[in-house]
Amino acid sequence: MRSIRVPLVAIRPAFHGSAATWVLLQQAVVRGLAAVKFLAIGRMLGPEAIGNVSVALLAVAIAEALSDTGLAQAVVQAKSIPTRSELGAVWTMLTGRGILIALLIVALAPLMNAQFHLGGSLALLQLAAALPLIRGLASPAYFMIQRERRFQQLAGVETSAAFADCAVGLVCAWSGAGAYAVLIGLVIGETLKTALTWLSMGPRPPVRFAWHGIGHYVNFSRWIWAGSVVNLLLNQFDKVLVAKLIGTAALGAYQMSSKFAQMLLADGAIALSQYLFPTFSEHHRREDGSAAKLFAWYFALVSIGLVVIVLVLRMTALPLFMLVLGPAWTSAVPLFRILVINMAIGALIAMLVAYLRATGVPKAATQASVLQVIVLVIVVPPATHWWGVTGVAWAMTAGLAASAGWMIYRIVTRL
Repeated sequence: MRSIRVPLVAIRPAFHGSAATWVLLQQAVVRGLAAVKFLAIGRMLGPEAIGNVSVALLAVAIAEALSDTGLAQAVVQAKSIPTRSELGAVWTMLTGRGILIALLIVALAPLMNAQFHLGGSLALLQLAAALPLIRGLASPAYFMIQRERRFQQLAGVETSAAFADCAVGLVCAWSGAGAYAVLIGLVIGETLKTALTWLSMGPRPPVRFAWHGIGHYVNFSRWIWAGSVVNLLLNQFDKVLVAKLIGTAALGAYQMSSKFAQMLLADGAIALSQYLFPTFSEHHRREDGSAAKLFAWYFALVSIGLVVIVLVLRMTALPLFMLVLGPAWTSAVPLFRILVINMAIGALIAMLVAYLRATGVPKAATQASVLQVIVLVIVVPPATHWWGVTGVAWAMTAGLAASAGWMIYRIVTRL
C-alpha cells in the first residue's frame, strides 16, 4: 500500500481545482470537438459553404470587437474583489451590448449579403445575430470563477457547451441542414453555457438594470477596448479582403487553412494563456518579482515547442490535408504552410498579452497592435497585387512578427 500512495500524492496536486491541468484538458476537449465538427462539416460541404459561414461569423466578430468593454478582464485583474452590485452593473453593460450587436447585425444583414455576394445566405447572417445576444446574457460570475482560478469548474462548463455544439452541429449537417449546421450548433452550445453560468456559478448578480458603480474599471478596460478595435483590423482584415476581392470559395480555403493551423498549433498556447492571465495577475499582486520569473520560464518553453511543431506541420501538410479533408482542399496546402508560421507567432502573442495585461500594462499590447496595422498598410497592397491570397498570408506574417517584437521589447525593458 505504501508504494501506491506515493504516486497518488504526486498526482493529486496536478488535479487540484486551480491546476493548469484543467485548462489544458478543457482546451484539448473543446478544441478537439470543434475540430471534429469543423473538419467533418468542411469535408461534407466544401469551400463555398464554409466561406458563407465564415462571412456570417465575421460579422459577429467585427461587431463584438468594436463594442468590447474590457470588463471581463478588468474584473479578473482588479486588486479588490467586485461586489454583487458591481457585478450587476457589469451584467447590465454586457447584456445591453449583446442586444445592440444582435440588432445591428440583423439590420445590416442585407447590405453584407450584397457586398459579399452570398446569394441565398441572408438567413445565415440573421441566425448569427443570436450569438452575441446569448453571450451577453451570461452571468458575470463566470469572470469571478476565472479570477479565483477555479479552472475545474470552468472546464466543466466549457466542455459541456462544446459537446452540445459538436453533437447538434454534426446531426444537423448529416440531416441536410448545410451551412446552417455550423451556426445551429454554436447557438445551442452558447445557450447551454449561458444557462450553466447562472445555475452553477456564484455570486449571482442582481438581475436588474444598473448602469453605475464600475467607473473604476474604465481606465483599465479602455485599453482593452482600444486593443480589441485594433485587433479587429488585424484578425479580420485579411478575411474581409479575401472575401471581397477573391470570393467566398477562396475565403473558405483561407479560413479552413487558418482554422486547421490554429487547431494543430495555436490553440494549446492560447489555452495556456487563459491559465496564465489570472496566474500572472496573482503573482503580480504579490509584488515580489515572481510574475517576471514565471513568464520567462513559460516563454522559453513555449517558444522551443512551437518551432518544432511548425517544422513538422510544414513537412506533412499535403498528406495531412488529403487524410483529413480530402482532395477538394489540396489547393489550400500552400496557404496552410504559411499560416502555421502565423499561428505560432500568434500563440506567442497570446502569452505576451496575458503577461502585459496581468501586470497592468495593457497599453503596450495595444501599441503593438497599432504597429502591426502600420506594417499591414505598407505591405498588404503590393503583396496582394503580386501574389494574391498567398501575399495576404505573408503580409500577415510580417505584421505579427512586428507586433510580437514590440511586446517582447517592452517586457524586457521592464524586467
